[in-house]
Formats: sequence, C-alpha cells, structure tokens
Amino acid sequence: MTELRQRMLDDLQLRNFSPHTQSAYISAVARFARHFGVSPERLGPEEVRQYLLLMVHQRRVAWSTYNITLCALRFFYQTTLGRTGLLDGIPCPKEPKRLPVVLSREEVTTFLAAAPRLKSRTMLTMAYAAGLRVSEIVSPRSGRHRQPADADPHPPGQGPEGPQRHALAQAAGTAPDLLATRTARRFLFPSQTEKPLSTGQVMLTCRRTRRRSGLKKDVTVHTLRHSFATHLLEAGVDLRTIQVLLGHRSFKTTALYTAVSTERIASIASPFDALATIAVPPHDRS
Repeated sequence: MTELRQRMLDDLQLRNFSPHTQSAYISAVARFARHFGVSPERLGPEEVRQYLLLMVHQRRVAWSTYNITLCALRFFYQTTLGRTGLLDGIPCPKEPKRLPVVLSREEVTTFLAAAPRLKSRTMLTMAYAAGLRVSEIVSPRSGRHRQPADADPHPPGQGPEGPQRHALAQAAGTAPDLLATRTARRFLFPSQTEKPLSTGQVMLTCRRTRRRSGLKKDVTVHTLRHSFATHLLEAGVDLRTIQVLLGHRSFKTTALYTAVSTERIASIASPFDALATIAVPPHDRS
C-alpha cells in the first residue's frame, strides 16, 4: 500500500467511516488514478470533471456510483490533501427516487423455506428477523466477525454492538439446532474452510435461495431488511423505533418506508367515519 493510500485510509478510520465506505472510497480514487496513469495528487478539478463526464456519457454508470466517486474524490482532496473547496464547483446530482423491493410476509416465508441448508436458512432468517445489512451478518462495524455468542439468546453482559443488535439475540431463537453445535465453531457462519463468510458468499446464497423459491422479485439481503422495516411499520411500530432498530442516522431514510407500506395506509380510516355516530338532521327541502 502506498503512503498516500495509507494516509487516506487513516483519515477515513479516524472519522469512523464504515469498513464498506472505506473500501468504496479507496477503490474509487484508485480507479480515477489508473485512468490517467498518474498519482491523484498530481491531478485536479479538470481531470475530475473529465472523469465524471466519462462515467456518465460513456460508461453510463448508475448515479449512485457517480455520487460515491465524487464523494470519495472530495474526501481525498479536501481531507487527505487539505485542498479545501477544490471540487466545490462540481455538481452532486440528485438520484432518481426508487422505492425498495419489499416482500409480503407470505413471500418471506416461501423464500426462507427454500434455503438449501440449515446454515443458509438461519443466516437469512436472522437477516430478516433483525433487519441486518449484509456487512452486519459477517462482520460488525468493529471489524469482529460474527461469533456464536452474538446469537446467544441470553448473552452475558451487553448484546452485540449497535443500536439494533439486541434484536439479533431474539432472532437466534429461530435456529436452536444450529446454536446447539456452536461450541465447536469459531464463527457462527463459517465458510467451508472454517473462515468467516465474505459478503459475496452471503449474497450468492441469497440469489440461489431466490431461484429455488420461484419468487419473481429480485431478493437481496437488503430486500429482507426493507421487508423487516415495512412489516414493523404495518404492525404499528412507530418510525422513530424503526430508525433505531435499523441504525439509520437520518430520519429521512427511515421515512422512505411510509411510501411502501400500502397496507397500513389502506387501513387508516377517514375522520368522516367517526361522524356516523352523530345524528345528521334531515335534508331541508324548502
């Protein structure tokens, strides 16, 4: 690792960016540098503008990819190199709003039943039952991979780290057979080589289960997370509680689920219904 890359990584870690964001930012800046064939330290706003235009017009990347790249380059120049305001004139486009894919409760049941093995079913069940991100299944923010104790229904002391992690222990009740054998395991969800699973392996398991289930919807681990939140909302759980369970920093992110919870909206009665108990005078025909 070059000294410059290490410095940027240190800056990201000092600001408590998630491991996923650290990796995405480092990779984005590395791709930018490779495109021009020189150190990014020697490049500036004009090269950034050219590169972003290339991403939009030729590579036709998603706007989310564009924004991640721009955020990574801004962090690199402003924080790591200290060139404040260097990229302020480059716009950050608004991404088109897309509602997340959400499974019904029946579809969740069908999906989980299609998991090929107990370990796969347990892993996906816990993803739904606690609304986990794929990175949280294999490794919390602290970098420690999921240990069997993370799923202990009665863990000593505090539960897993993060505002929602107590739900993980509750979800463990869905897999007593797996947890009964945990004493011989170092990790709750090990790979075939007894190493912790990667996020790619978890996503592959999810895709295979979706194919086996016969569901037409595109089901990912994040789909299970969206379904978890939507089903809580439909059950009457308030948005603030859901925000804490999901670990959202912004309330706006959680508010997205009000747009997909059609069941709850349909069940809301009009205030006019309350007027049925009030005597309405006969129509004046004069």
